[in-house]
Amino acid sequence: MLETIKNQLPDALKDTKINIERIIMSEDHVLAPEQIALIALACSYGLRNQSLIAAIQDYFAEQLSDPQVHAAKICASLMAMNNVYYRFTHLVQDKSFNTLNPMLRMSGLASHGIAPIDFELAALALSALNGCGMCMDAHTEKLKTEHATLAQIQSAIRISAVLHALAVGMSM
Repeated sequence: MLETIKNQLPDALKDTKINIERIIMSEDHVLAPEQIALIALACSYGLRNQSLIAAIQDYFAEQLSDPQVHAAKICASLMAMNNVYYRFTHLVQDKSFNTLNPMLRMSGLASHGIAPIDFELAALALSALNGCGMCMDAHTEKLKTEHATLAQIQSAIRISAVLHALAVGMSM
């Protein structure tokens, strides 16, 4: 399915086609295949594109465990909420909002059931997709405490960027 979607992109999106092959479909990566699958699925949920979700699930069927699929859903849902809230507190001029308790339930950040580094990579990719600088900073710092390399962090962002481009291309 993913190969079909890639091949159906218009010729004007040659760069997107190449990036899908290099960033999503390549095995020469600094991330484990399971990490790529998790990040790609979480970002696909975040993009709300049912065809893309199905294609990613199909392409990565062997790499995605039930706990990873569950964690990808948790991550996409929590980042949809947190990225809006924390982007607001970051961008609004009145910084007194930062002193208030957000009163948002976020227990899934700790009870997702997968390796913390994997969840944080997906959360960072979604935060970049959603444009929340405050969340990107927080997840990047957390990833550093989990001993993620700069190359791993960059790879998660590239996956997010390429899937965003693919989703845009699919609408053309």
